[in-house]
Amino acid sequence: MNHDHHVIDLVGQLIKTDGHHPFRLHHWFGLETKLARLISILITLFALTGANAALAAPPSSADALKDRIMGDPKAPIEIIDYSSMTCPHCRVFHTEILPLLKKKYIDTGRARLVFRDFPFDKTALLASVLARCGNPKRYFSFLDVLFQQQPNWGVAPDTQKALARIGKLGGLSESDYQACLSDEAIIDGIIESRLVGSKKFEVSSTPTFIINGPKGQTRVEGAMPLEAFDKAILEVSQ
Repeated sequence: MNHDHHVIDLVGQLIKTDGHHPFRLHHWFGLETKLARLISILITLFALTGANAALAAPPSSADALKDRIMGDPKAPIEIIDYSSMTCPHCRVFHTEILPLLKKKYIDTGRARLVFRDFPFDKTALLASVLARCGNPKRYFSFLDVLFQQQPNWGVAPDTQKALARIGKLGGLSESDYQACLSDEAIIDGIIESRLVGSKKFEVSSTPTFIINGPKGQTRVEGAMPLEAFDKAILEVSQ
């Protein structure tokens, strides 16, 4: 099955009918929010596949576990994001709040976001492995798709197969995904990320954000609105 068919299958999961009547244009009326979400997912999916999304070997264990940074690594404000891939509140942050945060602080070079895995269950761990074993340049595109599609793969009868389909969109073959799942160093490293978050920063729920700046450190807990991040960033800024 080619990439376009995978995209069509994923998009098809968003279009709900009563099972007896085919989907028609008038079904979109009154569904503006759903349409906006569909467009957002399509844009992310095609960005993930790219024009030449050839299958490539997954990164080494060490490379897979390196920090994934959104924005300028030298930005003065560091936002460490501890999230679980199956956490509904994390999904809210990544789909609704992060785009605003990115536009205001990350794209302008004022802050960088560092994603740290904090899996609460096996399903979240499977998704974290998928994202880390893909092309590092597509890491945040993987996260976008995983959080957008969380209600689907998160409850799929065969979670690994559902995730493998998303992986193939980003150039990660199912066999390479399985190889990553068998790599104890990657599994242990992701679990260690959670342990470090718990011990060093006392993270006990997700999402939790540790915000570092010239004036010190503060935190934001939960999928709080942009204003909460404005306040926290101002607190640690010069």
